[in-house]
Amino acid sequence: MATVEYTATLVPAPRLQAVFDALIRRGWTVLGPVRTDGVIAYGPVASTADLPEGWGDAQDGGQYRLVRRDDAAWFGFAVGPHSWKRYLHPPAFRLFRAERTDGRFTVDPGIDEPPRLALLGVRPCELAAIARQDRVFLGGPFADPVYRRRRDRLFVMAVECTAPAATCFCASMGTGPGADAGYDLKLTELVDADRHEFVIVAGSRAGADILDEVGAKPASQDALAEASRRMEAAAAAMCRTMPGDARGVLRRQLEHPLWEEIARRCLACGNCTMVCPTCFCTTIEDTTDLTGRSAERWRRWDSCFTAEFSYIHGGSVRRGTAARYRQWLTHKLAGWHDQFGESGCVGCGRCITWCPVGIDLTAEVAAFRTADAASSP
Repeated sequence: MATVEYTATLVPAPRLQAVFDALIRRGWTVLGPVRTDGVIAYGPVASTADLPEGWGDAQDGGQYRLVRRDDAAWFGFAVGPHSWKRYLHPPAFRLFRAERTDGRFTVDPGIDEPPRLALLGVRPCELAAIARQDRVFLGGPFADPVYRRRRDRLFVMAVECTAPAATCFCASMGTGPGADAGYDLKLTELVDADRHEFVIVAGSRAGADILDEVGAKPASQDALAEASRRMEAAAAAMCRTMPGDARGVLRRQLEHPLWEEIARRCLACGNCTMVCPTCFCTTIEDTTDLTGRSAERWRRWDSCFTAEFSYIHGGSVRRGTAARYRQWLTHKLAGWHDQFGESGCVGCGRCITWCPVGIDLTAEVAAFRTADAASSP
């Protein structure tokens, strides 16, 4: 989605409810961050009271917990275990159902009329992830109809990231903490002891119409400068980085013993691929009822960490964990460049946080980089 920025506006926090109301009147279902089951995930949001006011998160390798902030921020946290991918590329989707009646089959295609969703709190790294999924599912001669129908019915409200987690490294990937494109509205939260307000910029005509309806006023230069300072502080706070030469390093070190060392720690559980906002691998599952009269075909998320994923006649191509981890990391950081012209990683850090043993892909790439430098003539 091409983005054309309009004049930046300043909206007091209580007036954000008017934005919700305007979207709901137009038929959108608003989804945003909610506190549930000990995490901040995405769910229906009808009111600002549904937002996780005053909550942040503490994340590190294999660690996540909610913590209380010392202010009333609504977006004072980083990304959680769920990405917006699940609303565009569902974890399970019925492709069709066939019924046999009187010796004849009738087929009911699984293409439905998806709801109109307004996504609130889309972080810049997640905007980048959606753009990468767009290239996967909509690029080339064959567009995925399930993805397209859902993508065409989105209203995107990005929130710039002012509280990155210790696992975030989007600044080194060029995908955050500020948002440049891909949104209808972009919000930057300004909160302290004396104020709570949002700098909001429209990125589309639909977004501008919403701001016009709620009567948003132009933002002052002081507010814009404060928003910029918070972006700079967020970028400076990130302690992890991804080396810019990861693509070449990994390709030169495909047979290095480090892969086996990683495999001794890796559980091959697939958590990293499930929480990743860009992983798109699926499998097809055919089922039938006991009578043989009804059959269904489902598309479900799959992972390159499962033995069955690379199965062909005679066995799995990637029999060991080292081969599967190598496939995942090299495809994400190298193969994507060949297929789509950019990295498949957006620096959100989810794979680090939700790895049960805390494997850190930035640390692993750094180790391969050291080995590569040592092996260079």
